[in-house]
Amino acid sequence: MKQSPGKRQRRHDEGTGRLAALLLSPTLLVLALVVLFPIISSLRESLYTSGVLDPETGFVNEGSVFAGLDNYTAIFSGEAGDRFWNAFYNTTFFTVVCVVLETILGVAMALIMHKAFKGRGIVRASILVPWAIPTVVSALLWKWIFQADGAANALMGTEILWSTEGWQSVLSVIIADTWKTAPFIGLLVLAGLQTISADIYEAAKVDGASPWQQFVRITLPLVKPALLVAVLFRLLDTLRLFDLPYVLVGPRKDSVETITMLAFDEATNTRYGPAAAYAFILFVYVAVVAFAFVKVLGADVIGEARVKTRTAGRKRWGGRGNGSPAAGGSAAGVKTGSEV
Repeated sequence: MKQSPGKRQRRHDEGTGRLAALLLSPTLLVLALVVLFPIISSLRESLYTSGVLDPETGFVNEGSVFAGLDNYTAIFSGEAGDRFWNAFYNTTFFTVVCVVLETILGVAMALIMHKAFKGRGIVRASILVPWAIPTVVSALLWKWIFQADGAANALMGTEILWSTEGWQSVLSVIIADTWKTAPFIGLLVLAGLQTISADIYEAAKVDGASPWQQFVRITLPLVKPALLVAVLFRLLDTLRLFDLPYVLVGPRKDSVETITMLAFDEATNTRYGPAAAYAFILFVYVAVVAFAFVKVLGADVIGEARVKTRTAGRKRWGGRGNGSPAAGGSAAGVKTGSEV
């Protein structure tokens, strides 16, 4: 049937964009209030300073005085610069070491929890207990373990002062953070493992694949989306590490001081401008790490990978529906198992 010249054909998705914008507007408004507004306020506060001595009168000026980029330049110069780069190194070191250890242990925990054996529920509950404990409570627990007459020295037969400056305080923070948050990665990886069909492993066994080959060729590729999201969350969380080293070791300890601890120290001394500058620098650092992680490793945090896969599948199989291999996961899974 031909369309009349005076009428425009109506698209099936016409108006959905306006409807989507209308439905998302409350969420966008909340995000603007809880995310965008604090970021802008922090940036504005970092351009001001308070408690400035007036050289003409000899009195301290009331309120805030516009300082421009002075708060940022002061961070990278002199004693403050040495302290900042030390905190920057500690933050990066804790992030890399803790996330690597937590990923290895988390995957191992997920594989254990995924196996069918008697008492699996008790094992799962016991593994997830550290993650359920608040960080401050966990820090106090490990502080008791690592004190001079604590359980750690009693078990090892040593007299190490874990809360003093040195490698021992760094090691105590790494142990406590890994113990607490490795179950988080294990929980997300376990969710990914439970979506893998057992038929894939059966096909791989028929093809003669060893357990290691099944893990490398099947398990890791199929749990990669969940694993990358878990690692990304842990990266962002560890970059903001504060409460664990602050409670476990203490403030102003060069060996464990992080950027967040610097910002907190400035804020407690009512130097809100430098504190905001530290916080904004940390925000930029976290944003750069998150962007690089998503772009380089392709962490599917918003579902783009699934959309691209479905689009590519429709183009490849001529736009067929649910019966096409692109639409179902079983055909792709059996192919993966046979390729081992």
